[in-house]
Amino acid sequence: MTWDITGMAAIANIGASPREIFAALCAGQESRQPLKAFDPDKYRAAYAYEIDDRPEGGDIPRRATRWLTTVVRQAAADAGLGEDLSQVPVLVGTTMREQRSLELWWRDDAEVALQDLHFGTALKAAFGASTTYTFANACSASLYALGMATDMIDLGLADTVVVAGTDAATESGFGTLDRVQNDLPDALRSFDATHKGMLMGEGAVAVVVQRASTGSRSVHARVRGVGMNCDALHATAPDPDGITRAVRDAYSRAGVRARDIDLVMLHGSGTPLNDLTESSVLSHVFQGAGDGPRMTAIKAMTGHTLGGSGLLSLVMAVLAMENGTVPPVLGLADPIPEAEGLGLVQGSPADGVLTVAQVDAFGFGGINAVAIVEAVR
Repeated sequence: MTWDITGMAAIANIGASPREIFAALCAGQESRQPLKAFDPDKYRAAYAYEIDDRPEGGDIPRRATRWLTTVVRQAAADAGLGEDLSQVPVLVGTTMREQRSLELWWRDDAEVALQDLHFGTALKAAFGASTTYTFANACSASLYALGMATDMIDLGLADTVVVAGTDAATESGFGTLDRVQNDLPDALRSFDATHKGMLMGEGAVAVVVQRASTGSRSVHARVRGVGMNCDALHATAPDPDGITRAVRDAYSRAGVRARDIDLVMLHGSGTPLNDLTESSVLSHVFQGAGDGPRMTAIKAMTGHTLGGSGLLSLVMAVLAMENGTVPPVLGLADPIPEAEGLGLVQGSPADGVLTVAQVDAFGFGGINAVAIVEAVR
């Protein structure tokens, strides 16, 4: 069984639409900026991948919610749904929810009501959405939500589901990363020998997923299957076995083999252990699978957009297949030894026929998700 993607929308530091973001990725320009959201004198890390929409010299609450409603509106319009989502479930993946708003309320007396901390409040007000669920599954949250959406359609609970992800940088999260990472990352450099850790990004993304052949608009791509698990081996360290099981589960659900994959959108968080583990797993998975797929990682330009990062990679995979172009991994000059033999795209975009893409998302606590999407020809 497959599920149609009929609507897409995204916002990130490098663009306000999927095509703007994809064009920026292909251009490969440095996108990190000096930290603006918080007092940089308090932290070792001086850079982040923020969306520049704060007032000068300050911050405002509910940014994650504002981006969420924007991308849901745009994705729904792209799919021809309009703004009445009273009969359409909306599933939201996130890591921080509206934690930044809570910080501003606590420290700066920002006007934040309890109901403002729940995305369902805004979705109900904007679209009449009566069925909303929020999944706080770390960095895999939005792909978990995608898997739930396909299950809902498969079980006859809905014909159409909106899946979204959103996160704004929080000072508590930024500060925690600043203190626990051994080395000081001045940029997120996925799979490069100089990688030192992750830096936060911001953004939101949404897709409309529908039962095959039921939408009124053209289909961007098809979801073939989503594999997910929680291996719970360690609070932060990834488990190769758990990730391998998620990949194999995705292949089984999608009815594909490793040799069928043309493109891998890597998790690529830029942390030494994550990059090493993902590289090692994929080297094993694609051993004997011919030349293997092209691979890229977008966090080197968007930063780590947390709960929505998996779905943002999926939308970029859709555009890569549509354009026959894979953006390069920004800053990848000296790949780590574990990535030797993988088809990492370096320096400039790579062209080719791309039909089936794999999208990886691996979060703290061993929360793993892998999606398989197929181009529409």
